[in-house]
Amino acid sequence: MTAITRDEVAHLARLSRLALGEDELDHFAAQLDQIISAVARVQEVAAQDIPPTSHALPLTNVYRADEVRPSLTPEQALAGAPAAEEQRFRVPRILDEEA
Repeated sequence: MTAITRDEVAHLARLSRLALGEDELDHFAAQLDQIISAVARVQEVAAQDIPPTSHALPLTNVYRADEVRPSLTPEQALAGAPAAEEQRFRVPRILDEEA
């Protein structure tokens, strides 16, 4: 595989409208070369006999069973509300049309 050159990095920087210094061009050229090499290695590993998967491990349901537990009454929940109506929080209308 060919290495990424400073000129290629400078060209990409111009296209991206990035102002890079001389030392940054060398630094990014080395980094981009490493990234492209890593991607090439990953592509080599992908084989035709391996089925595609979305997760490495099987997913399991993490939900808990619904249980009735003590909670606030509507009056307690609305006690600190600035405005309430029909056991609901009243908020300013944000849309002009009727729902």
